[in-house]
Amino acid sequence: MREPFYRGKVRDLFAVDESSFIVVATDRLSAFDVVFPDPIPGKGKILTHVSNLWFQAIRRSGLQTQLGFSDHLLETDVMRFPEGFRNPDWAGRAVLVKKCKRIDFECVVRDYLAGSAYKEYVAQGTACGIPLPPGLRQASKLPAAIFTPATKAETGHDENIPFEQMQASLGPLADRLREISLAIFKFASTEMERAGILLCDTKFEFGLLNDQIVLIDEVLTPDSSRYWNAKNYAVGTSPAGFDKQFVRDYVESIGWNKEPPAPALPEEIVSKTLGLYAEIERLIQTTL
Repeated sequence: MREPFYRGKVRDLFAVDESSFIVVATDRLSAFDVVFPDPIPGKGKILTHVSNLWFQAIRRSGLQTQLGFSDHLLETDVMRFPEGFRNPDWAGRAVLVKKCKRIDFECVVRDYLAGSAYKEYVAQGTACGIPLPPGLRQASKLPAAIFTPATKAETGHDENIPFEQMQASLGPLADRLREISLAIFKFASTEMERAGILLCDTKFEFGLLNDQIVLIDEVLTPDSSRYWNAKNYAVGTSPAGFDKQFVRDYVESIGWNKEPPAPALPEEIVSKTLGLYAEIERLIQTTL
């Protein structure tokens, strides 16, 4: 049995050669950057399918040519993986990808006021350091989508940072990542609106390969994004969605301090979460 060279919060990585590796999406659940003891059975396959659908849609959109980036996907069919890596247990939850130098910032785009950005706005009138108009409420649509990068933490919590801090570290590359992230977000938002779904926010990750920008990791999954049903959307509420916000709301309601260890999840929470993931998978597949 092969052992991963890296075990993340929800993914395991397996080395293939100098230019590629395999990403296996497990059923582990992470919220507030803490892994929960209870898996969500089938979640890894759903996330992999959703991400693959978006990678293909982004390729078809022409954005890669327009903005000068690529993505890391090499193969999605386990039976076409290199010899010795065709593990049937990975079917539907593994992808073969290019090995890139990861850029250690999360590229977050927000179109609505929710989560940590809302809490900051209530306290300071800003979202991730960006001044916002007065009078906004929870779930308010922002005047325009904003780019709010975060540091990538190997352990513990990721940290929102000002864009200027990202610029100081990356130089002009930061501006390109912001442009690409906002463009992909706009494309995805437009696509999902046709299905009656609002894309509240999402995070992208990028790497470099031969000095070229590469979109990596997962893309627009319910683990990396907040999707809201437009029918249930109301300003001043925490709108019902198809993502792990359902879990976040539950653990906050029971008073968890968001530090390890995470609490056990009741069976009904696990079942409801899986149902939400499956529904957004169906809607995305139908739309794309």
